[in-house]
Amino acid sequence: MCKKKKINIMGSQWSRDKTYLKAKQEGYRSRAAIKLIEILKKNPVFYPDDNILDLGAAPGSWLQVLKEQINGILVGVDLNPITPIQGVEFIVGDFTDVRVINIIKEKMPLVNGIVCDASPKLSGQRSYDQARAIELNLKAMDIVEVLLKPGGNLIMKSFQGEDFNWIYNIIKKRFYSVKTFKPKTTRKGSTEIYIIARNFIGDREDDRKGENNGST
Repeated sequence: MCKKKKINIMGSQWSRDKTYLKAKQEGYRSRAAIKLIEILKKNPVFYPDDNILDLGAAPGSWLQVLKEQINGILVGVDLNPITPIQGVEFIVGDFTDVRVINIIKEKMPLVNGIVCDASPKLSGQRSYDQARAIELNLKAMDIVEVLLKPGGNLIMKSFQGEDFNWIYNIIKKRFYSVKTFKPKTTRKGSTEIYIIARNFIGDREDDRKGENNGST
C-alpha cells in the first residue's frame, strides 16, 4: 500500500500568492512592500526629505520601500530585532515605552511622517481581532500626539468592523484630511484597510482648518 505524500500547505499557499512572489522577486522581505508601493502611488503623502517613523516595523519591508523614496531619517521600531537596512535606524522595544520614545527623539528630532502596518497576532475570531487592532491603533495615535510635527502625515493599518468608525472619527479630529484606502493587493476576504491622514493639527492654529475633511 502506497504511503500518502504530505503536502506543504504553507508552501503551496505562498507559491500561489502573486503579490508575495512579486515582492520576493524584487528583493523585498514581505508582500507588505507591494502594498505600500501601491498606497504611496495613489496617496503621495511624503516628500523626499521627510523624516519617517515606522511603528511595528518588522520585518522591515516598508522601510525598504521608504528607503527607495525618502532621503530623510528613517527609524523603525519593533518588539523583535530586524535585519539591518543600510541608512535605516532600528530600535528594539515597545513603541509606547517612554525609554523608546526618548530614543526616537534622539535619533529623529523632527518627525514629518508616521507609518504603522502593525497588527496583533490574529486568532481567527474577527470581533476579538478587530478590538485588539483598534487598541493598537490607539497606541499608535498616542505616539502621533507626542512625536508627529504639526502638518505631518500618517499611514496606518486598521481593520473594518464595529469599532472602526470610532477610531476613524478620533483620527479625523486630529488631522485636516482623512480617508481610507484598500490596496488591490489585499488578500480576498480580509477586513484590512489603511487610514491615510494628512496635515496633523497638533496644538497650533493655522488657516488650514477651513480645508475639506476627506471621508471614506
